[in-house]
Amino acid sequence: MNEPLELISVRESADGVTFAVHVQPRASKCGVTGIVNGAVKIRLTSPPVDGAANEQCIKLFAELLKVRRQDVVIVTGESSRHKVIRISGITARQLQEIMAEKIP
Repeated sequence: MNEPLELISVRESADGVTFAVHVQPRASKCGVTGIVNGAVKIRLTSPPVDGAANEQCIKLFAELLKVRRQDVVIVTGESSRHKVIRISGITARQLQEIMAEKIP
């Protein structure tokens, strides 16, 4: 399971960790599906309308990483499938370990 740890591009700063996410909206199930070009690929059941997919993205990462919803912020890409997410309250190592468990 060490391969996913190497493939996720994570930056750690005083504000938290940031990483890229590739979103597939309107999927049949919600969850993490893999890694694509250094980004965590996720599926969301919500459509990309009125911020519904963004809200579900935030909720998904808050639940997966066991942080508060307000600790998850979409830094860039609110209207794109390619997003950069910042999570406060965890380290890069913690993020990578949790993602390694969740990625099939």
